[in-house]
Amino acid sequence: MTSALSGVSWNDVFNFADYAQLLPLVRNTLIAGAVLGVVGGVVGVLVITRDLPFAVHGISEISFAGASGALLFGASVVAGSFAGSLVAALLLGVLGFRARDRNAVIGVIMPFSLGLGILFLSLYDGRAANKFGLLTGQIVAIDDTSLVTLVVTAVGVLGVLAVIWRPLMFASVDPDVASARGVPVRVLGPLFMLLLGCTVAVSIQVVGALLILALLCTPAAAALKVTASPLWVVLLSAAFACTSMVGGILVALGTSIPISPYVTTISFLIYLACRAVAALRPAPARLVAA
Repeated sequence: MTSALSGVSWNDVFNFADYAQLLPLVRNTLIAGAVLGVVGGVVGVLVITRDLPFAVHGISEISFAGASGALLFGASVVAGSFAGSLVAALLLGVLGFRARDRNAVIGVIMPFSLGLGILFLSLYDGRAANKFGLLTGQIVAIDDTSLVTLVVTAVGVLGVLAVIWRPLMFASVDPDVASARGVPVRVLGPLFMLLLGCTVAVSIQVVGALLILALLCTPAAAALKVTASPLWVVLLSAAFACTSMVGGILVALGTSIPISPYVTTISFLIYLACRAVAALRPAPARLVAA
């Protein structure tokens, strides 16, 4: 049997001959990747601390449905992605305060949203790259308007987090004690879900809906393997996420493969390296609120 890859040469996949000429074309994407790395790394620490990776996946699927619906009906894909993410965040924030309830809600809504998104894409008769890009990301998807939207959203998310970080981290690490001490746990939960929804919405433009966990979960999980310092966890998580995003974009520019495989591979290698470091020394203490 002839291999499906027998007719594909490495030159068809990797071609850096015009790399210098192509690099200016992805300036916006590189800026977007760095910004997403920072905000994704910071938000990811809370995602892991609050045990929300499944929620991230659920929000991304609903955001994908909103974006694909907007693509079908000729509306703004960014607006559709935001609408889907915010609807998901509100549903999970209101209906899923307990982890068990939240996971049940996600398990019900996520497959419906994914099916709805696939339906919209199957009805869309435009460029195939637009369909594929919503799932796996696009290297040239960020125009000036999208970049401004992304940066403003990221600054807004980070600004709100800076204000509520201490009580939110306290509520994430030990919600029962935080509630007993007067921290508004039931208000902070839905508020963080809204911030998470905004982060997912702007991230989908670059990394795609299917692989968003590589940005919002893997870097933070890697950082938590090597340190328990609240400050260093955030800094390392943001640095790991930026490395994955910008590195993935730079490598993808010289290939015919979308961004996502490179972003996820770099992120995974960083995680493996952190696990190796953790195995060679005593485990860090449990993360506590600063």
